[in-house]
Amino acid sequence: MNLFGLRGAFSGYNGIMDRLADKALTALETIPDHEIYGRVTKVLGLLVEIAGFGQALSIGSIVHLRPPAGDLDIPKVIPCEVVGFKDERALLMPFGNLEGVGLGCPAVIQMNEPTICPDERWLGRVINALGEPIDGKGPLIQGGTPIPLRNSPPDPHSRQRIGEKLDLGVRAVNSFLSTCQGQRMGIFSGSGVGKSVLLSMMAKYTEADVSVIGLVGERGREVQEFLEDDLGELGLQRSVVVVATGDEPALMRRQAAYVTLATAEYFRAQGKKVLCLIDSVTRFAMAQREIGLSAGEPPTSKGYPPTTFGELARLLERAGPGAPGEGSITGLFSVLVEGDDHNEPISDAVRGIIDGHIVMERKIAERGRYPAINVLKSVSRMMPKCLSEEQNAIVTKAKKLISRYEDMEELIKLGAYRKGSDPEVDEAILRYPLLEEFLAQDKEESTSIEDGFEILSKAVGIPYQRAE
Repeated sequence: MNLFGLRGAFSGYNGIMDRLADKALTALETIPDHEIYGRVTKVLGLLVEIAGFGQALSIGSIVHLRPPAGDLDIPKVIPCEVVGFKDERALLMPFGNLEGVGLGCPAVIQMNEPTICPDERWLGRVINALGEPIDGKGPLIQGGTPIPLRNSPPDPHSRQRIGEKLDLGVRAVNSFLSTCQGQRMGIFSGSGVGKSVLLSMMAKYTEADVSVIGLVGERGREVQEFLEDDLGELGLQRSVVVVATGDEPALMRRQAAYVTLATAEYFRAQGKKVLCLIDSVTRFAMAQREIGLSAGEPPTSKGYPPTTFGELARLLERAGPGAPGEGSITGLFSVLVEGDDHNEPISDAVRGIIDGHIVMERKIAERGRYPAINVLKSVSRMMPKCLSEEQNAIVTKAKKLISRYEDMEELIKLGAYRKGSDPEVDEAILRYPLLEEFLAQDKEESTSIEDGFEILSKAVGIPYQRAE
């Protein structure tokens, strides 16, 4: 190797060492030079009271309980969060179980704000609500930019406008409910109707650069099935999956949603087109209800305390387009409709915050058509502006045909309708099977926006010229 080659090698080596030194200094700066701690004065269920902390705590602060070491003499640390104050005592809820905690137990206050440090190398990884890996693939590489878990939504005056159409790979959504970059959509349905499969199809087939998926309150046995069968290796390669199962404490379930949005915000700041999926927002709200009621908040609609609806708005508003030069977060949030009542409090609140809703119905699923989307009850607020005049004409005619057939469905099935009585109904009867075939899609099948409109145009009998 000549002199210039040696000089270049040393220069590259020095650059790596400089970056490592900067990361080490950043990590050292976060270590406090002293500790502030209080003592446990009361434990009631999952609520812990501490005293002796002065004015060092606020709502959302993290406190680490340090019960005496057990037989193995291994010190145990139980992270907790401050959820309220009462009579000069701080009220905490734990992220884990309280085994070993008793009166007088030290409670050390974490001085810095709770953050995570995502990195590009998190793609393909599965983490928990504390930002720890749970996939057995080794430790996570920490990035150099800390993102607050409870980040504020971007300032409305500094945000870009909604971007162009985003291909989600599901033809019913791409055509009837076109979604743009930075838009927020809700997927509303009861249990067992196919929300998780629809979300996985979008994560796998979307043209977005990165998918960040939050499984909040998911059944433990379904997590591995979702990762292997629904998302698959292809989808996981460009995804970060955050998991908090239904048996975990309420704080873990709620924080999983915060970690999901914080991770998505990191990739948005890198200029990426991010698809953020949370399944489900309802379980986030249930966790917030559990926390609020434990802290002494008064129950309001269906037992939800007032903070639940404020937290929902703050969480969902974090998605969307970023500042100029940044990317966007397209949010798809599933809402578990209790008792198939689409007007229950959480569904109603979420529908008023987001930019459209996809309604999935049990009766459609029962007749074997998946995804079970009712396109007549679903709305995208970006339509019709995001479609061409030709595309809008195709969608409008398709909706008219479906509506006309479903209005007359009972008469048709009973044989009470006579062919030739109404030309519009005759056409609807002819084309309805083609439209049902278009709306049905296997989870292993992907359809682009242009391919979808070409198929739909043939189903409704309107010529379509593909975009170049």
